[in-house]
Amino acid sequence: MEILHPRCCGIDVHKASVCACISIKEAGVVEKHKRRFDTTTAQLRELVLWLQQQQVSKVAMEATGVYWKPVWNLLEEEFELLLVNPQHLKSIPGKKTDFKDGERIADLLQHGLLRGSFVPPRPIRELRDLTRMRATLAQERSSIINRIEKTLEDPNLKLGVVASDVVGASGRAMLEAVVRGETDPAVLADLAKGTLRNKIPQLKLALQGKITDHHRFMLRQWLDMLDLVDRKIALLEQQIVEHSRPFEAMIHTWMQVPGLRRINAFSLLAEIGADMSQFPSAAHLASWAAVCPGNRESAGKQSSGKIRSGNPWLRRTLCEAAWAASRTKNSYFRALYQRLARVRGKNRALIAVAHSLLVTVYSFTVAGQPYQDLGLDYFNRLHKHHLEKTLIKRLEKLGHRVILEPRGNAA
Repeated sequence: MEILHPRCCGIDVHKASVCACISIKEAGVVEKHKRRFDTTTAQLRELVLWLQQQQVSKVAMEATGVYWKPVWNLLEEEFELLLVNPQHLKSIPGKKTDFKDGERIADLLQHGLLRGSFVPPRPIRELRDLTRMRATLAQERSSIINRIEKTLEDPNLKLGVVASDVVGASGRAMLEAVVRGETDPAVLADLAKGTLRNKIPQLKLALQGKITDHHRFMLRQWLDMLDLVDRKIALLEQQIVEHSRPFEAMIHTWMQVPGLRRINAFSLLAEIGADMSQFPSAAHLASWAAVCPGNRESAGKQSSGKIRSGNPWLRRTLCEAAWAASRTKNSYFRALYQRLARVRGKNRALIAVAHSLLVTVYSFTVAGQPYQDLGLDYFNRLHKHHLEKTLIKRLEKLGHRVILEPRGNAA
């Protein structure tokens, strides 16, 4: 087989050590050099120096947990790097040792048989850390709100039955009053604001309960935790905005798509990056994101269309945006969701909308054109004659005789 990289290195990464194997095949010379290094910064710098002395041009390593990241950070400025999915190497026969793994990676790299995973540049990786941390804290916030509602159930305060948001402006005022010692349902209900004041009679009934000092203490702790998480989320959002300033124009363009709020656009940028040339086509990006139907065919039979696991952070962002887009009035995504939900179910329809959102973002970003919505009536215009036949059949079943006459002739 043709040797594409005469001097390359394969690295087997672990938590405490890395095993590097340099393979040299050029001008009739075949050499292999193996060394083990600790994962301390000083030892990794020795690894860099060793690779430079051996005139290595390309390095490949397995994506082992998060342990590959410090190795990547120190090597990326000096060498051309390739991050390999461990699943791609599992089926290769041979003895399983640390140095054997490094040697196997180097041999495959030398002949161009490895496929690298997508690793965005450092600014995007830093933005990804921020958006993922914010998503984790947002999930924690939802968990705390659920705990508050459970705490309210013990003294039989049914605030969550009447108010849609127990920690909104009205709910928070009532909870703070309860913590201070207020027990009169009329006084608590009178703290309602806005449209919730229309439900003051229901609130008076819902806020009758047996509140003890224990309940007040528990509510105080949960409310303090909620405030702490809210402050952390606000701080993270400031950092996300700062890291996204170089991509402000792209973010603004993406926000034209229904369902893509600002925070969704930030998360999408963090997961797929700003350079769309990383993905040859929109179909390739959808496959990488695992929001397209699975392809499992044997002997001409399609066994399953189940989607793969993919990137959970990207899928969360796309599904959240798809849910909002499916409820945007007069949008193509609303029509797509309604069309598929009747036949395929809500969950599959949601994934289909997420797929369409991702393809749309890719397409108009690559084309450098603004987003133009196809409209709620897109499928009616696309399948006009089929729609006419369907409506005629429905009217005929109701006992009507239908005659179609174009509006122009009738005029």
